[in-house]
Amino acid sequence: MLINRRQFLYATGLLTLAPSVSLAEVKNTYYEVLLRHTKWAETQYDATAGRYRRTDFGFAVVLGNAVLLTRGTYDAALAGIEKDLLREHTLATIKHFAASNVLSGGSEWGKTLFWDTTFQSYFVLAARLIWPDLDAATRADVEAIARGQADYTASLGTGNDPRSGSWTPNGSSGGFRGDTKLEEMGVYAQALAPGLAWHGDGPGWREAFGRWSRNEAGLPVADLANPSTVDGVPISANTATNLYDTFIVENHGSFGPHYQSELWRTSGRNAVHFLLAGRPLPEVLLKQPNGELLWRTILATMSDAGEPLMPMVDDREHLYGRDVIPLAFRSTVLRDPMAAWAEAALASRLLAYQAHPPVYRLAKFSGEAKYEPEARAELAISYLLHELRPPVAPVSDFFTRAALAIDHGVEPGLLAHQSAAAWAGTVTKPGFTKFAWQPAHDDWLFKISGTTPMLLPSTAVTSRNAVVYQQIRDGFDGTASLLTFADGFAGTATLPTGTVVCALPRPGRVDVHNLAMEGMPGLTGSRTYTGAAGRVAVKAREQFRVDELTFPAVSARHVRVVGVRPHPTYGYSLFDFEVNDSLARGKPTTASSFDPGFEPAKATDGDPATRWAVARAERGRADSRLAVDLGASVAVSRVRLRWETAAAGAYRVETSADGAAWTAVASYPRPDLSTPGWLDVDGRAGFVARSASPITVEGDTITLPAGIVEGYVRADLRAIAASAAPSGPPSVLAGNADGFLSLFNLSGAPATGTVRLRGNRLYRGTQVTTRDGTEYALDLPAATARVEAPWFTARGIPAGITAVVHNAQRVTFHGGPAMFVLVHRDGRTLPVVLGRAERTVMMPGVQPFPLDDLALGRVTFPNSVLPPGMSDPAAAVDGRQHTAWTPGRDGRMVVDLGAVHSVQVSLKWTNGPVPPHTVTYSVDGKSYGPTTTARYVAVSTGWRPGHASLHSVQVRR
Repeated sequence: MLINRRQFLYATGLLTLAPSVSLAEVKNTYYEVLLRHTKWAETQYDATAGRYRRTDFGFAVVLGNAVLLTRGTYDAALAGIEKDLLREHTLATIKHFAASNVLSGGSEWGKTLFWDTTFQSYFVLAARLIWPDLDAATRADVEAIARGQADYTASLGTGNDPRSGSWTPNGSSGGFRGDTKLEEMGVYAQALAPGLAWHGDGPGWREAFGRWSRNEAGLPVADLANPSTVDGVPISANTATNLYDTFIVENHGSFGPHYQSELWRTSGRNAVHFLLAGRPLPEVLLKQPNGELLWRTILATMSDAGEPLMPMVDDREHLYGRDVIPLAFRSTVLRDPMAAWAEAALASRLLAYQAHPPVYRLAKFSGEAKYEPEARAELAISYLLHELRPPVAPVSDFFTRAALAIDHGVEPGLLAHQSAAAWAGTVTKPGFTKFAWQPAHDDWLFKISGTTPMLLPSTAVTSRNAVVYQQIRDGFDGTASLLTFADGFAGTATLPTGTVVCALPRPGRVDVHNLAMEGMPGLTGSRTYTGAAGRVAVKAREQFRVDELTFPAVSARHVRVVGVRPHPTYGYSLFDFEVNDSLARGKPTTASSFDPGFEPAKATDGDPATRWAVARAERGRADSRLAVDLGASVAVSRVRLRWETAAAGAYRVETSADGAAWTAVASYPRPDLSTPGWLDVDGRAGFVARSASPITVEGDTITLPAGIVEGYVRADLRAIAASAAPSGPPSVLAGNADGFLSLFNLSGAPATGTVRLRGNRLYRGTQVTTRDGTEYALDLPAATARVEAPWFTARGIPAGITAVVHNAQRVTFHGGPAMFVLVHRDGRTLPVVLGRAERTVMMPGVQPFPLDDLALGRVTFPNSVLPPGMSDPAAAVDGRQHTAWTPGRDGRMVVDLGAVHSVQVSLKWTNGPVPPHTVTYSVDGKSYGPTTTARYVAVSTGWRPGHASLHSVQVRR
């Protein structure tokens, strides 16, 4: 039964961070969205040809049609077409394209692995759904497609498809720059699935399907440590590798969560064939080697909309229709409650998303309609997965469980922190530099995708120093980084509260999403900014931007617009450049550059459909120019500029009498708000700037001054801005947001001296109390940053006391006599009586963070697929008192320390006989031996039932 859209949006908690969606509502929502999408799908119908179009595989809409025709309660009003006519269009299309496929004797499409086989998978599935209505010849053609593709793909072995050009999984090893073996090996696997599902096995089919599927997320260090078998084949026989020694893969030259999801995207396409055919799922679809470690990279970038944030990809952001299927597969087939939450969050937003112009579409924010047939097909598959495999119930504390701070490494260029309150990432991949932050995980607050700059200079990072803090080892989650540029330094820090701190060498920029999308939280058509100087509401621009600038009349023959800040992706492009209404029309117009077909004169020809655009090679150039010669000097007082998507973020208008000497007469933007100290952004987030310079709001762009900038999810910004900021040596910037001490050495030399702080907080290290605070002894290596937790406060402590905080448990005081109360961060108290002698005190019942165990919280292998009898090895490095690893018969585990160290290892076992065991070491995760300089530590056992379990692996330098 269809449900009222508004009732659904409220019932599913659309306006909350944790949507509550029943299983029936998710499936029914998918059905309703498919119905509404049919109005777009019918635009692909060619009435002359009597079928849906071939262009961009538009005929793939038949899968959504087939679901609507064979399931649910069809609603012609929502679909915009009567059911019988939709059936007629669908059958005619299937008949034509079944016969025109290369594998059935045609020549129009098919067989080519990239990307015909994706659409063949949809097409075969659509045909099977509507099988009773197909004639015998069409059925035979569909069967020929499934069988023929499986035969062809298996015949390639691990070689390239000669029909696919440069697209290749790079054999069974993968791992070359620019690829994502997840996607490319997945394509080979999905080319085999329809044949296996509908026709059983064929020569080499099952072996090839298993090989490609097992290797999609392959990584040698993990696979070699895993003796488990999947479909009878050892995981250790995998051959695939990544470009990096991590579970991040690369596509489009960067880390993209959309592509990280390919393992479950192709698995969803494959699984539905087996389920619908009534065949058992291949084991590899249920037990995916390294799948959970890959899933962790998605959780570490997830937004409140159930769609991962895309900090380094700008053409896959907000593709809601295409991002459903990985979640649907995990929530139904793998029964993952985290994925069920994310799917519910995404489902609760689909109707509002679909209703936003251009209406009906499901992948609209890519700017290209070519993704629509695919999105429709994958939403249809998601519906079927819910029908065939009802999902598990979602978790209620998603972001608490997803919390993770992780450094993916220098080359991937992402230092990420997912906390319960926000997501943040320091991005240093060339071309994508930014300090991305999404308070409350709000998918539609700040623009962070692709090359969009944020806070940091967008220029190349020449070196980076990064630190990751983890609760299990350090007592809190967070990150700190110090980045070196050709002309200076910048620092970032993320805190467990969701707050971020940035040490800016020059003003930083934040762009805000501002549009009207009814029913979507925050997207009301305007954003409200509040600061000490007042409040302003900035309305959304729903169409191409039009700027009308007036200025005191001047006499000029030449008028030009000079860029200052281009659109971050497309540069500059103008439909119309008007001077005093019509003075520029038809007059000679020149530009610093132009793209063929978009010449300068097209901005002054009076035709609203033509435009000037800078040359592609010049899109990143800031000072591109467009000038018009009016023919004679006239009084000029007004210009009107109608921009395309490539609208200038900033520019100026200049006039000249001779075309040589120019005078600026107007500029854009003119600040909507300029305010000192602090800025609230729409009640959703806020900034505090420790600077004498103001924060400005210009349209949908916030400019923050150089110095320390703090970003808060929700806080009393006025009070925070009024509090005293730390001060220190000239090269050091310091912040004390949320009580944490963030330190940044913005120089190439070590920094020593004193940081002056207000209040009675005590940090790890040495400090001397003053009348109103402390003087913290600084020792910070060149170009580094760190964060210190406020482990203690000293209530009633007098000035002149030296406190040396050794860790979160032990403090040494001297400089008495004095009496005061030491208060731990967790609220425990300890009275201290200090005489003239030095005294060391221990806070009872607390952990002495930071701990020096390198194994704590590290990745362990085996992971996703465990051998029989073995429990998760992570239990030996989780720091908990009552967990332990049960090895299983002759079990072996490996700890990845993340970097090479010279180490000492100690093992703690539970009660009972300790099994025979050895400890070996490896630098590369492939060869193990006795040398203790290692990144990987392996514990091999001769475990049998009755032996003790391993409580902990402790690794120290």
